Amino acid sequence: MKDFLSGKKRVHFIGAGGSGMYPLARMLREQGFAVTGSDNNETDTLAAARKSGIKVFLGHSPENINGADLIIYSSAIRGDNPEILAAAEKNIEIHDRAQLLGLFTSRHDKAVCVAGTHGKTTVTSMLVHILLAAGTDISAFVGGKLKILDGGARIGKSGIMVCEACEFNDNFLKLNPNITLILNIDEDHMDYFKTVDNLRGSFSEFCKKTSDALIVNGDDENTRAAVLDSGFKGKIITFGNSDKNDYYPRNAKKLSDFESSFELYENRKRVAEITVGVTGAHNALNAVCACAAGLYLKSGVSALKEGLRGFTGASRRFERLAVVNNITVADDYAHHPAEIAATLTAAKDMNFKRVRAVHQPFTYSRTAALADGFAEALSIADEVTLTEIMGGREKNDYNIHSRDLAKKIKGCNLFATFGETADFVASSAREGDLIITMGCGDVNKVAGMIIDRLKDLFAERG
Repeated sequence: MKDFLSGKKRVHFIGAGGSGMYPLARMLREQGFAVTGSDNNETDTLAAARKSGIKVFLGHSPENINGADLIIYSSAIRGDNPEILAAAEKNIEIHDRAQLLGLFTSRHDKAVCVAGTHGKTTVTSMLVHILLAAGTDISAFVGGKLKILDGGARIGKSGIMVCEACEFNDNFLKLNPNITLILNIDEDHMDYFKTVDNLRGSFSEFCKKTSDALIVNGDDENTRAAVLDSGFKGKIITFGNSDKNDYYPRNAKKLSDFESSFELYENRKRVAEITVGVTGAHNALNAVCACAAGLYLKSGVSALKEGLRGFTGASRRFERLAVVNNITVADDYAHHPAEIAATLTAAKDMNFKRVRAVHQPFTYSRTAALADGFAEALSIADEVTLTEIMGGREKNDYNIHSRDLAKKIKGCNLFATFGETADFVASSAREGDLIITMGCGDVNKVAGMIIDRLKDLFAERG
């Protein structure tokens, strides 16, 4: 792969606040590049970028790219963006985010790429914990904040890199994987893939790009089909809940609301009891996958135990934000029915009197295609409040609105603004509630507003 960073000094990121952009910007910054960025909305990520020495502009303008000799843009950026147009006019080299991540993977002897519709950030984060516990000086790219990394990126010297591999727009096909993890293949991004067969075909192509080993969910039908269709001839390791897999869990236990354990088995032999600082059956399976990868990379059983014991979740993955007067406020990135169902099922198994979900649907195409699934998953909660759909990169050509989803959910509340949403949820909160904001847009801002309102309410009451 051509090293398009060679000879470059100043790199500008368009859409620098994206979860997949800031870690890459930080990686370049740590390697000595002068890095700037721009985005339309002020976020915690932009604040973190500034703190790390990256100059960030609010809003997109041709002047923002002055002095740059390389432009990196996110998937959310349209071709008519003024900075893209200015870069083309000035003949400044332009690459998308996935191409830069692909370049990073090509520079490592062992690029471990974590793919799948659900759980990528969690499994990537778990594996980072395991490898660091083993003393491996890894590079890492995580599409979220991880406390042990003080962000989502790390530059190491071991030749091993762990990174998320996102299937959206076939971005993961720009990576250079040596070891691929496939967690699951579920219906998503249908605005691009159109059919599940096309989606599965892309995962099959990703398998073909892998040089050394596949670590895959042997219980997932689409994953098995993708691997079979790829004709992959290297080492294949399976994980799942069934003992037909190479790795699987047994005797899973909830130790507390936010801690669980299970016994890890390899080919029907007990390996160890693993304790992890998250709960839910989906997270036990995530941990099994991370363990399988850790053992393949020769981390050792002690590193599995130590690393996962210290893992308490990545940012925006059932993240506890505050407890105000015995009312817990949390945030979760779930934006697909399967993810929402897994999180809310785990939440209902905890010791809360009520589980109250505040969901921001993301993209019109996904909401229209999966409306019934969203309604069923959200209905697991005791109460559901919706915000308006965040269209992201799309126009509402689907004639879908949050009110259409609300009609499918019994007793659902719907508000036009974040302020109204926070006012309602905070004013109707009771001791013992779990309030969890859900979605991959900016619904986490509602969580912060709810916390502020709860603090004010209880301060007024004395």
